[in-house]
Amino acid sequence: MKRRDLLLHLKKHDCSLLREGGSHSIFVNNKTGKRTSIPRHSEIPSFTVNAICRQLMIPTP
Repeated sequence: MKRRDLLLHLKKHDCSLLREGGSHSIFVNNKTGKRTSIPRHSEIPSFTVNAICRQLMIPTP
C-alpha cells in the first residue's frame, strides 16, 4: 500500500500525527489514545499495514 493512501485512511479514522521520529512518523488514535509508528517508505507491505491498523484499533483498508 502506498504511504499516502495509508495516511489518508488514518486521518479518516480520527488518527493524527503526534510527532516525527528519525525514520518513522508517530501517529495516535484520538479516540482511544493508542500510538504506533509509521515507516517513511513509499510502499508499505500489507502485513505492516494490518499491524498498524490493529495497534491503532481501526479497521484495515
